Amino acid sequence: MERWCGVLRVPLHSNSSTFHRVGASLCLSPETRTLSVPIANAIFFCGDRVEGTGNPVIEKLSDLQKLSEVVVSKFGSFINAWIIEASVFNGPCAVYKDFIPSVNQYGEPRSYHPNGFPASTSTVSLLSTCLEEVKKIISGGEVYSPSCCFHQPKTFILGFSKGGTVLNQIVTELGFSNIESNVNSAEEICIVPKTKEALLNSISEIHYVDVGLNSTGAYLTNHDVFERISKRLVEGASRLRFVLHGTPRQWTDKRRDWIRKEKDKMMVLIESEGDKCEGKLEVMSRYYFADKPPNMQMHFEIIESLDVS
Repeated sequence: MERWCGVLRVPLHSNSSTFHRVGASLCLSPETRTLSVPIANAIFFCGDRVEGTGNPVIEKLSDLQKLSEVVVSKFGSFINAWIIEASVFNGPCAVYKDFIPSVNQYGEPRSYHPNGFPASTSTVSLLSTCLEEVKKIISGGEVYSPSCCFHQPKTFILGFSKGGTVLNQIVTELGFSNIESNVNSAEEICIVPKTKEALLNSISEIHYVDVGLNSTGAYLTNHDVFERISKRLVEGASRLRFVLHGTPRQWTDKRRDWIRKEKDKMMVLIESEGDKCEGKLEVMSRYYFADKPPNMQMHFEIIESLDVS
């Protein structure tokens, strides 16, 4: 599969005064060199900036273009990868104020609630804006839909480090969203979801990648949300898989022991609700570099080591 790759700087929407940097690696039709409908969109939310370390591993895995290549290598060449940075940074701290309704000046969440569906709405808007920008860059801008694609692309959501806060907000919104059918005619199949409902209903995998905060809220521990997600699945929503990936950097930090406790509680909540929906809700955890002392390099290195199977 041929690809278009690049890093875009785009507004969240046409009237926005804030811009996001987005790394993209998108499927192209080899025959027409136009954008192709992928099997899935993998959306990766970045964390805080870590600069001046001089560590080549950290520098490489802080590069949006390199990250898009890694994500494609994990999920396969028939997916689109979107690597999203926060629009605002307070020093090194990512502040996802467009996605999370209540954050402090350092981007730490005060709460997660579904009012206004900001994370799903912002994600859809940003992907649509990026797609239009890429169409301008690619001559003609037509969309080629391969014959093998008879359904809307799935969505895989990944949150790295503080990017996990966006996942928590998306999961909260998912719990309060309506179920809509993803069965559409071929003419309606889209490269990216066009509505928040389409996005939320297309999510099949959610990957927490070494998430952590200097406050509580790194993992979602709201029982009501997972109860609602279980109910959605019983009522016909597509199956959903959570994978919690971690390193000693986050899961054995004695100064921030709440991270591991939150992770463990989230696991228990999902497992208990999964029993109610005939296996349509899954959760698993994967621990990396268990035999090494915690350090910053492993925090980034986990991205290359991810097992998403």
